[in-house]
Amino acid sequence: MSITPPSSSPASLTRSPGPSSGTWMTKVPVIIAFFWLTKVATTAMGETTSDALNGLPTGPALAIPLMLVGLVWTMRRQFRTDRYEAWTYWSVVVMVAIFGTSAADALHVGLGVPYLVSTIFYAIVLAVVFAVWYRVEGTLSIHSIRTRRREAFYWATVLATFALGTACGDMTATTLHIGYLGSGFMFLGLILVPFIAHRWFGLNDVVAFWAAYVLTRPLGASFADWMAVEPHRGGLGLGAGGASLILAAVVFLCIRRLATTRIDVLVEDVDLEAEGSGGDRLGRASALGLDLR
Repeated sequence: MSITPPSSSPASLTRSPGPSSGTWMTKVPVIIAFFWLTKVATTAMGETTSDALNGLPTGPALAIPLMLVGLVWTMRRQFRTDRYEAWTYWSVVVMVAIFGTSAADALHVGLGVPYLVSTIFYAIVLAVVFAVWYRVEGTLSIHSIRTRRREAFYWATVLATFALGTACGDMTATTLHIGYLGSGFMFLGLILVPFIAHRWFGLNDVVAFWAAYVLTRPLGASFADWMAVEPHRGGLGLGAGGASLILAAVVFLCIRRLATTRIDVLVEDVDLEAEGSGGDRLGRASALGLDLR
């Protein structure tokens, strides 16, 4: 099962240095099956790595500032590139996963906010980001990211989805007593819903993409926690550090394959005068170019 843009749909684009060539370069990867695999792996790694860093003797007082520095550094590199680069892009995703986990945990662990409340809070935050993004830019499609402002909206959305997914996964596992493994399989089933709804029932491309994107977080985090927690809590007992090392190796291999094969890189010739035509508005079938196979 893969999600690939048709040849006629402009991918998430940024102008290449050649002003007269009409060629635009992608700032985000082509959405294929391996994208989803890498995304779930990074979410899982972010969950356990955040727990491992916060569990060090120095605690969150040192871990969180270090996470923030890493996030800012990787984000700065991403914004300075003029095209999608696997190592640069996925480094940001990894740091967002780690920092987003701590952001979600801070409300519960630090302030004692119930997971249900924090889940609702981050859902509202995500809805606000979506609303402002659409109001300002008129689209939520990742194929419309041609400016720094749109890319900023994209990464703000990604950060909000990570925080929401973390809180939601912890809520189902602990508050609803489904357990980490049970939650993992539950979200595995749920993530198939937008794929099926788009493929056979005509769900909007953009809605299908972001629904699946949000669900990757609790999916990966639930299985990661299951790997880390003690057997008496229903886990494998690898610990946060042990699980992080295994997942880091998986993430490294995924990104290395993407960087080496460049299977998720797309360059297209685009009619420069068509940019303002409104073809990437929410609700248009070509907005995201989902093709489930």
